[in-house]
Amino acid sequence: MSEFRQNRATKEWVIIAPERGKRPSDYARDIVKREPRPTYSENCPFCPGHEDQTPPALFQIPPTGNWKLRAVPNRFAALSPDKPATRNFVGSFLSANGFGMAEVIIESPLHNVTIATMSIEEVTAVLCAYRERQREVSKNENINLVTIFRNHGPRAGTSLEHPHSQLIATPIVPPHIRYPLEQAVMHYDKYGTCVYCDNLGEELGQKDRVIIESPQFVVFCPFAANSPFEIRVYPKKHKASFLLISDDEIADLAGVLRQILLRMSVFLGDPDYNYVIRSSPIGDEDSRHLHWYMIIIPKISTPAGFEIGSGIYINTVAPEEAAKSLREVRIE
Repeated sequence: MSEFRQNRATKEWVIIAPERGKRPSDYARDIVKREPRPTYSENCPFCPGHEDQTPPALFQIPPTGNWKLRAVPNRFAALSPDKPATRNFVGSFLSANGFGMAEVIIESPLHNVTIATMSIEEVTAVLCAYRERQREVSKNENINLVTIFRNHGPRAGTSLEHPHSQLIATPIVPPHIRYPLEQAVMHYDKYGTCVYCDNLGEELGQKDRVIIESPQFVVFCPFAANSPFEIRVYPKKHKASFLLISDDEIADLAGVLRQILLRMSVFLGDPDYNYVIRSSPIGDEDSRHLHWYMIIIPKISTPAGFEIGSGIYINTVAPEEAAKSLREVRIE
């Protein structure tokens, strides 16, 4: 039967309506299979030998010689670090100059790999690059929010097949981010605890939606998931900012992230997806009420009129069933 569920952290409601949808295994049958890709593409600006087609690297592993990972400014960025970070009025309307930073993390010299098919060491390098680039851009006094994300496939918004992630740093913390932060403060003021730690404890206690538990991370389909197979990756240790992740935690997260993306790929047929690292705004890294985490959203459903009009999403796969399906995937 369908039911409303509330996200305790954001107070947003969703409708879980499995009787309106398909069985979890049916989603894989609807996904268009990808054509095999070569390890190198002559037309790809991110492939080795084409370094002159991107701006100079801001970060590289290793620092010299043949690279295994590069971080470069986004040549087609919507924001620029050269603009003043000022706000302006257009009549009574508020605007701001397009100040910000946008970078591309080119994850591998190989054109045809993904996080799910990389080695643990390669995924570890990607996560280390995230941390180092976030640390560097956070030094700019006009930056207030750093968002790290990965788009996989056309439905997820990617235009280049070569494996890459992105970082965008802005002077503005939008309401979409600010509102959950305010809810977290209210929860802390009322109960004296972090709402995300409380959610994690509840998920671990109920176990129905947990997919993977490692020494330092938990992967689960949240109780009030907005969409089919939506996934969260939470660190067990309370830390407000991804900047504070330790080397040991990065190594553990690399294995967890690779495994959940591989499970998702095997079960759903390598779907398009987005993942995002939700981290505290700059200056709130030591907050007692915030908790960084990752969101992974396979692009296998599309919000329609009701979702757009009401802000209440309809999820046609119960998170318990999605988690069970992913737990049972056999991987090497």
